[in-house]
Amino acid sequence: MKRGRLPLTALRSFEAAGRLESFTLAAEELFVSQAAISRQVRELEALLGTALFTRHHRKVRLSHEGARLLETLAMAFDTIDHRLEEIRAATAPALLTVNAEPAFASCWLVPHLAAFRALHPQIDVSVESEARLVEFRGNAAELAIRHSAKATAWPRVQARKLCEVAMIPVVSPDILTMPLETPQDLLSYTLLHEENRDVWTRWFAAAGLTPSAEAIRGPIFADCALALQAAMRGHGIALVDAILAQDDLDAGRVIQPFELSVPQGAYFLVARDFEQLSPQAVAFAAWMEDCFSG
Repeated sequence: MKRGRLPLTALRSFEAAGRLESFTLAAEELFVSQAAISRQVRELEALLGTALFTRHHRKVRLSHEGARLLETLAMAFDTIDHRLEEIRAATAPALLTVNAEPAFASCWLVPHLAAFRALHPQIDVSVESEARLVEFRGNAAELAIRHSAKATAWPRVQARKLCEVAMIPVVSPDILTMPLETPQDLLSYTLLHEENRDVWTRWFAAAGLTPSAEAIRGPIFADCALALQAAMRGHGIALVDAILAQDDLDAGRVIQPFELSVPQGAYFLVARDFEQLSPQAVAFAAWMEDCFSG
């Protein structure tokens, strides 16, 4: 097919729909309607004379030919994107965009960012914060920091493990009305939960206790940062990521009544390709790995 006849708009629509396996999400990413994505894909299928998706009720899956085309397009678009970023970076100030989950960004990255700037004053860091894994496209982040309870790898990206995560109990010293001598004593206070009550259940099991569902009731927060804030304000006892709580422990805003902890996955440094990082991203990745090397 001559280059002048390549259906670039349809290929872009198909690539997004195939990568996300959703016409709706592709439409949101490309800022068009779902009908436009569907029309572009149908026109591409008509041009190629084969189905690129198998359509099911409210979801689509790539066909064999669709998967082959997506693989080629993903590599081509990534190559184009990388070259454009190289050209842009050659004339732009040394700005690095890093994406991190909200709790990690607020509790660890922002408090420690001055240390990186002291080592690399020529690099400005732009911090983005969102829960989903970044796609590393266009002007998006070049590096991401992600927590995972189980996964250690993700499609189309590379990941380097930074550190294990341990969950520990923390409480504001201002609300302690009695000494906490045994884990059982924690049940006299409101328990604060992150996402669900499973981690507190595992912690008590590790302590040799099996409290009832009624005994471990308490507010549930979307992430560790919110649970930690609630603990500092005296709302109860939270089970939080030890890494994210360290600054507040050092400052005495919360205390850790027991050394017992339970594992909860790990943090990973994520990039599209570590071999193709910009110099500023290489410096930041090395700094992050050095911070957690101990």
